[in-house]
Amino acid sequence: MLKKWLSYLIPITVFEKKSEWSKNIEVTWNNGELVMDSKNTNYSYGSLQRILRKGLKKIGYDRIIAMENILVLGVAGGSVIKTITSEINYKGRITGVDIDENVIAIANKYFALDKIPNLEIVIDDAFEFVLKTKEKYDLIIIDIFQDTTMPNFLFESFFVRRIGFLLAENGVAMFNTMLLNQEDNIRNQHFISELEKLNLKTTIIPRVEQHNELILFELAN
Repeated sequence: MLKKWLSYLIPITVFEKKSEWSKNIEVTWNNGELVMDSKNTNYSYGSLQRILRKGLKKIGYDRIIAMENILVLGVAGGSVIKTITSEINYKGRITGVDIDENVIAIANKYFALDKIPNLEIVIDDAFEFVLKTKEKYDLIIIDIFQDTTMPNFLFESFFVRRIGFLLAENGVAMFNTMLLNQEDNIRNQHFISELEKLNLKTTIIPRVEQHNELILFELAN
């Protein structure tokens, strides 16, 4: 508890490990809250949890509670899963996919991710997983970063079409993106135009916590 209270004065790192995928992973007490960070950005809890919570509120908590099957691509510390289960009180099935088994081990130790009864964790590449799965999902959350970098496949038409195919009837996808420069802005504009070409209804939540943009999309009626 001392570290928690001291963290209101200065961040206190309690764990640090090099990561093949994210350069470096730290677990830190910051302003009384335990968070997971990569070298240059927040990975779970802290600002990221606030960002994704805003998107979930836009979708609607009542709508989420009624869902049966949720897919989270990019788990890290699991803050969005904690929001869904603890704050929204969602009782349906959640599948979390992450390529980095070390990050999941850290999430289990420091954030009790493995104590969530309706969560199944799959260690796999997100692109490979969406190609293989035969499930349909009411909500697909895409939150994949390697530090501040987003893999190119996330913005390719084939991947987007596959996400659309995996959405159940009345399902919705939430895509967390990071905008650090003009190239990122152009990338997102192009991506949104591609969604519209695919007859996907889009809702944009711009400049969340300064550098993030949430893109919600679902099949247009």
